[in-house]
Amino acid sequence: MSSVSRPVLLREARAEDAVPLTRLFLASRAAAMPYLARVHSDEATLAWMTHVVLPGTDVRVAEIPEDGGGAQVAGFVSLDGTELEHLYIAPGLRRRGIGSLLLDAAKRSGPEELTLYTFRRNTGARAFYERHGFTAVAFDDGSRNEEKEPDVRYRWRRSG
Repeated sequence: MSSVSRPVLLREARAEDAVPLTRLFLASRAAAMPYLARVHSDEATLAWMTHVVLPGTDVRVAEIPEDGGGAQVAGFVSLDGTELEHLYIAPGLRRRGIGSLLLDAAKRSGPEELTLYTFRRNTGARAFYERHGFTAVAFDDGSRNEEKEPDVRYRWRRSG
């Protein structure tokens, strides 16, 4: 695994992150899961990010500082209690340790266990979570999600 050449900084999400996180979410899903049905418009996805995800879950943003004082949003993780709701990385920044950094932050946030769903066909995500100690505990036919895509329930438990 290569690392990014600049340090990756983690911070709490802010309301003004809605647009960049929505763009990253849409781009990441399109790149990693081109087979996935688009069930919402970009505008509806932005409204969901603005009014549901950001105010309703614990969101951490990974940023890479840029020259001139700005920062590139590299990824984000969203945790709702013990449920890891979202972990997305910018398509050009995958496989550089950013996802591991975000996942470790979620694990350190306090819960004794984390659970999540990922699509069965998302073999990259499944391998990632399994490398990080998650175990598949249930397989669903897709009737529980909007995309109607079969998925897998994963669980991680803190050891010791």
